Amino acid sequence: MHDGEQVSQDDESLKTLQTLPKRRKGIYILPNLFTLAALFGGFYAIVMAMNGRFEMAAIGVFCAMVLDSLDGRVARMTNTQSAFGEQMDSLSDMVSFGAAPALISYIWALKGLGRWGWFAAFVYCACAALRLARFNVNTAVVDKRYFQGLPSPAAAAIVTGFLWIATEAGIKGSDVAWPMFALVLYSGLTMVTNVPFYSFKDVHFKQSVPFIVTVVIALVIAIIALEPAIVLSALFVIYGISGYVIFAWRKAKGIQTSVISTSTDEPDERGMH
Repeated sequence: MHDGEQVSQDDESLKTLQTLPKRRKGIYILPNLFTLAALFGGFYAIVMAMNGRFEMAAIGVFCAMVLDSLDGRVARMTNTQSAFGEQMDSLSDMVSFGAAPALISYIWALKGLGRWGWFAAFVYCACAALRLARFNVNTAVVDKRYFQGLPSPAAAAIVTGFLWIATEAGIKGSDVAWPMFALVLYSGLTMVTNVPFYSFKDVHFKQSVPFIVTVVIALVIAIIALEPAIVLSALFVIYGISGYVIFAWRKAKGIQTSVISTSTDEPDERGMH
């Protein structure tokens, strides 16, 4: 009797589960809105470059960079992380910081170099793809304090920042084709090196800070507003060199230069974008 009652209860539980409405699958809107906006920034930059409006193209890439820095933070703050968002973020980065800077630099300056021009543009685009793919597979083992190689948004800022400054100064792309060639190759190849670049991930913005810090932030914003092209480009050029400085300092001190962690205790960051 007892076994019969147990079977009956199991059957009733199974029927109850079958009658329950299935949970609908979907995607989180808020963080993916930022990702889509960043994607639009890269698309807008390409369109502006095709129409000869290179200053607006550079601004589009920088706007995409700001939006890209927000989607992951929004996802973590609202607890809306997902594997879909991670893949969407990578694809958006490939367009905004891989294809867009390569095409913009080619149309503006590299086209006149013939095969050398598209060679440099392709190398940059390919390196951006490799950089993003490596980041996706190494997220669980790379030291969170450092990026392995130059991040693709910073590389895009270096390339388009130079274009932005030259355009404002009235310099034609054909006049600086070879410097642009060198800059595109440097930015692209640095993305796929093992040189460590500080990630700022251990900086906690939720902590309270002295009042003077707020004053300094306001001054920085004011300085950027005075000459955004020069100031932003200078900051990213310094950042683009800083990795090699860190690498040389570690080498001189005999400290391990690789940012790949040997520990398997690093937190898994998949789906955090």
